[in-house]
Amino acid sequence: MSDLIHQIKSLSASYFEEILEIRHYIHANPELSFQEHNTANFIEEKLKSFGIQNIQRIAETGVTFCLEGKEKGKTIALRADIDALPILEANDVPYKSKNEGVMHACGHDVHTSSLLGVAKILSELTDQFKGTIKFIFQPAEEKSPGGASILIKEGILKNPAPSTILGQHVMPLIPEGKVGFRPGKYMASADEVYLTVKGKGGHAAMPENFVDPIAIASQIIVSLQQIVSRMANPKTPSVLSFGKIAGGNVNNVIPDEVKIDGTFRTFDEKWRKEALQKIRDISIAIASSMGGSCEVDIASGYPFLVNDEAYTQRNIEAAKAYMGEENVVELDLWMAAEDFAFYSHEVPGCFYRLGTRNEEKGITSGVHTPTFNIDENALKTGMGLMAFLAVHELNS
Repeated sequence: MSDLIHQIKSLSASYFEEILEIRHYIHANPELSFQEHNTANFIEEKLKSFGIQNIQRIAETGVTFCLEGKEKGKTIALRADIDALPILEANDVPYKSKNEGVMHACGHDVHTSSLLGVAKILSELTDQFKGTIKFIFQPAEEKSPGGASILIKEGILKNPAPSTILGQHVMPLIPEGKVGFRPGKYMASADEVYLTVKGKGGHAAMPENFVDPIAIASQIIVSLQQIVSRMANPKTPSVLSFGKIAGGNVNNVIPDEVKIDGTFRTFDEKWRKEALQKIRDISIAIASSMGGSCEVDIASGYPFLVNDEAYTQRNIEAAKAYMGEENVVELDLWMAAEDFAFYSHEVPGCFYRLGTRNEEKGITSGVHTPTFNIDENALKTGMGLMAFLAVHELNS
């Protein structure tokens, strides 16, 4: 094992500059979800330059191929997401986004370039493993219904069917040079809640003649919080947050309607379904009791993400061997959502975190912010560790 670790670390170091250039190109040329045509073309070109030929497109902008080992064995999958966010970049770097208002603010450029590095490394080490590695460059992680759900419908987990799937994601809370794992439930489900409260508008001086949707909306928001505080099992984390309220134009006119947008997140699929129904029932009932009405539109999002206990534990031990025990940390539950969750409900999955923080360099901004960036030494860890975890799993 030590020889293999040395080989992979040497290859990661020697390919670092090339993968760094790839990251810079992808970062400078971001594309939004379901629009990653140039990114997909670029990935294909790079793979071909590595000598990889059996490349296929899936869901238009997804890219996949299989790498065969020295003999037959099981199949595993490695996944990276390739889309960007509608954010105006504020970083002053040579590779700043050229597409105004679009930015790789969630690190998908890092995930993609790292997985290309894994492909380059393992294409030279096929004599070191048995079985098959399926590479998945997935579009549209950032936008519902999620590229993962579409790829699954189009057969990404078939022909050949992987026995496990592995994904990594940047984490600006963890220092560069470290990685984080959590067996079991890790990230929350996420559903979008849209309420339209309807009343009867008129002059604010005569409320007795009208039905005030602002008053109704206020009552609905306060009452819905009891779903989490009084109806949820305290042992199951749940969050119901409303981020947008829109209604009315001036201070002395009661509007006809108010719109409320929010999100519900949890870690239990049965409770998720029940809670969403309660949101619907309570909103409609309160509006009706106050003389108005409420239209409820719930956009089903991603399920909760669960890391297979046994597979994740194998990866933890392998990561400790590759990086040193002191550089592998335990993650807490994370209430954000990730469409890798769809894979994790189909096959045993492991979704871990790649440390990218460097306070000395001022690299501390969170994901989904205009100043997000990484300590780029994380690319060595990103491609090297994933390559080792893949070989370790195939040979175990």
